[in-house]
Amino acid sequence: MGDIMLVRHGETEWSRSGRHTGLTDVPLTEHGREEARGLVPLIRSHRIGACFVSPLQRARETAELVGLHGAVRVDADLVEWDYGGYEGITTVDIQQERPDWFLFRDGVVPGPPEHPGESAEQVGARADRMLSKVDAALANTEGVVVLVSHGHFLRVLTARRLGLPPADGALFQLATGTVCRLGTEHGRPVIAAWNVRPGS
Repeated sequence: MGDIMLVRHGETEWSRSGRHTGLTDVPLTEHGREEARGLVPLIRSHRIGACFVSPLQRARETAELVGLHGAVRVDADLVEWDYGGYEGITTVDIQQERPDWFLFRDGVVPGPPEHPGESAEQVGARADRMLSKVDAALANTEGVVVLVSHGHFLRVLTARRLGLPPADGALFQLATGTVCRLGTEHGRPVIAAWNVRPGS
């Protein structure tokens, strides 16, 4: 099993204000673009074997700005958690009606047909599908496989890679414009680096 590099997209207006940003296709802020450009040395320090990117523009632009070109594969399994009726709403606002609400434990309320919402288990199923594609790519390359995606989804994917339930993604805080690396030790999956920014 080879290494997986996780890249969370740069800042957006919604991420800056804490609004749940699932399938709403918001662009990067200028600060988000700076965050992405700052990751170039971290990306270039690895041999890239394959790259998969979420179709949402904040992820695609991040991939472009960090220099991931060529054989980048856009994959819908990498989109963010579908927050359903909580799309665009902050945790603070949700907790005014549900004081103890916690996404990874309590999930979301249904939204409109175009984004009805997902449970942690449904996000975990997407992460498992993505990890199967990653493993297939790792079997055919000597480099790392890069995934450019979104905060909550990458946290769930990390939990699944480590053999944990999807809700344990709650354990892995992940900031915008950061890189993480999932590797192995004695043949078992481990976190090799987490929430890394240039100079950290």
